[in-house]
Amino acid sequence: MQTFVLLALVAACSAAVIQVPTHKTESLRAKLIKEGKYTAFLASQHAARAQQLNTGFQPFVDYFDDFYLGNITLGTPPQPATVVLDTGSSNLWVIDAACKTQACNGYPDSGYTKQKFDTTKSTTFVKETRKFSIQYGSGSCNGYLGKDVLNFGGLTVQSQEFGVSTHLADVFGYQPVDGILGLGWPALAVDQVVPPMQNLIAQKQLDAPLFTVWLDRNLQIAQGTPGGLITYGAIDTVNCAKQVTYVPLSAKTYWQFPLDAFAVGTYSETKKDQVISDTGTSWLGAPNTIVSAIVKQTKAVFDWSTELYTVDCSTMKTQPDLIFTIGGAQFPVKSVEYVLDLQLGGGKCALAVFSMGSGGFGPSWILGDTFIRQYCNVYDIGNGQIGFATAVHKGL
Repeated sequence: MQTFVLLALVAACSAAVIQVPTHKTESLRAKLIKEGKYTAFLASQHAARAQQLNTGFQPFVDYFDDFYLGNITLGTPPQPATVVLDTGSSNLWVIDAACKTQACNGYPDSGYTKQKFDTTKSTTFVKETRKFSIQYGSGSCNGYLGKDVLNFGGLTVQSQEFGVSTHLADVFGYQPVDGILGLGWPALAVDQVVPPMQNLIAQKQLDAPLFTVWLDRNLQIAQGTPGGLITYGAIDTVNCAKQVTYVPLSAKTYWQFPLDAFAVGTYSETKKDQVISDTGTSWLGAPNTIVSAIVKQTKAVFDWSTELYTVDCSTMKTQPDLIFTIGGAQFPVKSVEYVLDLQLGGGKCALAVFSMGSGGFGPSWILGDTFIRQYCNVYDIGNGQIGFATAVHKGL
């Protein structure tokens, strides 16, 4: 896992601003498509989902594709783990060293092995009697809770409660992840665990109670490349434009806020919807009617073997913008962000959108990494708001 080493650029023993590079994984879709295994993988996921129990349910997390990782350490002496930095959930969990299943060890054909947490080798670990179980959108994990020293980006929480997973869904066994670090709000946390950011703020370790996410964009699929930067305690003014548009949160569970309107090509929709910003979701999740409109405006075709909408790759830079109106301001997402080359063959590229279904409770949209690459997201915990600034990318 040396590819995914996370370096803290700045560290301090008092209130500080910390900038932490992230790394981007290879697209699991692209990897399995290239190896001719994606159809079988989809079938296994459909079968697994049919048997899932909704214990501690946290929907909207899509780990089938590329996502952004960072390293943490837990325990005394410190043990490393590579985790998803996820604003769409609020719990921290890692893999128990005692778990010997293939998912916990990493499937051999994935090329990845796991860094697991050995509770017996940490002199500061405290095991709890409480169990935990979390159901994400693409898989579950369960085990027991404990407390130990957590370090991420040069910041330290002396007693962080987290899950030690003794069982993982198969999907996690195909990815180079050893756990998830949730950056959502406490109300979203399973088992009422206090998330790491809230512990840091309570300890007054940051200059400001916020963090900024900037995600980089590489047109060519790559494994383990530098993927961006998280700035804890300040706004990133180097990789993000100085002008930030803020909107108050409509709920403090997910990073949720209202969407005023949406347009693509000749289509427009002014119905207000609830939307969340989620670094743990690779693509854009939208209502069925919106996905249908995007498909029509881009002239996309559904590929039944991969369950993806596809367009000709030659149109990657010429498709219409997806225009989101948030807080009275427009945020266009260019087609270079939502048309992705997953090596499908035949000159076909995928639309990075998926349907959220219709009706029910909760947000109707997810603005995942496709949106966040275009606009830096400022997660302002102290003021209960989220901000957007144009992201700076080189060579695009």
